Amino acid sequence: MKDLGCIIAGVESINPFWLASAPPTDKKYNVERAFKAGWGGAVWKTLGEDPPVVNVTSRYGVHRSHDRTIIGINNIELISDRPLDINLREMEEMRRAWPDRVIIGSIMAPMDERAWKDLAIKVANTGVQGIELNLGCPHGMCERGMGSAVGQDPEFVEQTTRWVREATDLPVFTKLTPNVTDIMLPACAAKAGGAHAISLINTVNSIIGVDLDNMTPTPTVDGHGTHGGYCGEAVKPIALHMTAEIARSQETAGVEISAIGGITTWRDAAEFIALGASGVQVCTAAMLYGFRIVEDMNEGLAAFMREKKYRTIEDFKGAASAQTVDWNALNMNHDLLARINPDACIECGRCFIACEDTSHQAIRIDAKPDGGRLFSVIDDECVGCNLCMHVCPVKDCITMEAVVDDRPYTTWPEHPKNPLRNAAE
Repeated sequence: MKDLGCIIAGVESINPFWLASAPPTDKKYNVERAFKAGWGGAVWKTLGEDPPVVNVTSRYGVHRSHDRTIIGINNIELISDRPLDINLREMEEMRRAWPDRVIIGSIMAPMDERAWKDLAIKVANTGVQGIELNLGCPHGMCERGMGSAVGQDPEFVEQTTRWVREATDLPVFTKLTPNVTDIMLPACAAKAGGAHAISLINTVNSIIGVDLDNMTPTPTVDGHGTHGGYCGEAVKPIALHMTAEIARSQETAGVEISAIGGITTWRDAAEFIALGASGVQVCTAAMLYGFRIVEDMNEGLAAFMREKKYRTIEDFKGAASAQTVDWNALNMNHDLLARINPDACIECGRCFIACEDTSHQAIRIDAKPDGGRLFSVIDDECVGCNLCMHVCPVKDCITMEAVVDDRPYTTWPEHPKNPLRNAAE
């Protein structure tokens, strides 16, 4: 097996796969089962001290695809409702029992310096390798002035990070909320406060659905519902974007990323690492499929690295970052045309309907001698949008072919049709 070891904010891990702070890390029993399955680390479910936490039932709602596969979970569960002293004792026991695994303590407190520092010191005294600041919870705790109520204010992000940095020498992971218009504002604030790493994303504020029989949002608590935190495969694109923005910015250079959001397979993890993450955290996939999914993650990532001849994770960390650019830096002279393989086509017509109804009317249907239908592309109408390729149910039946010409790489600011360019000239 390739070397899957990684270092995140100075913390060594046997592999990049950690469990995120959530129900799967609520107690020693769960975390021990996870370590036996092969997880490299766990961020203990967020601890608080005051005010007390009381959870409700039910707590979860789900978003399903048309085939009933769960692609997202909405939860309204709060931080740990177990006594702080029991959590601290179990964290200390786990550190002694599993010295080669990572345990990060997640904490949340009101906007009070003494509260953050006292809690950080108590957690640090258990022997954990780092502390994560939960500044992202979008439900329940934010109504108390914590969680995303802190994470949405860059000044608060910087202040809480600085308080914990002053209280302990441990690496500090500042966990950010995605419920902001510009992730760079809290990310820069975390760096200014001294964060060693940024964890993101926390859950996305949402209502997962409505029970149309009872006319209540789900999950339902005694006839009522509320907004909650959305996670799972469906939030991965949001998390990838925010990871990429932070990783490629000089404003946050030097701050490492522990990526979270929809990671279900080794490929998901590899994509985050390729965009600049040092490691990943997983929650929803473990809740849906159990802790042993990490076996496939480890084996799949190792196989990928063998195929690409990467010796370590560092060999491809950030490899996709340089190719992640602003829209204005794209080549306006790059053209593609769709190509339909008639031998692979099952004549379902999905490409035609998608193009005819919603795009550019660039697919033609002709009758075949045997009574079937022949689908082909009208080159003069095709704009290379690739919608037809995506809706086609047959892999590689529709491909996109690059149009080769001698036009130079031209961005929008340089393009002749850009009115600002013409005005400047």
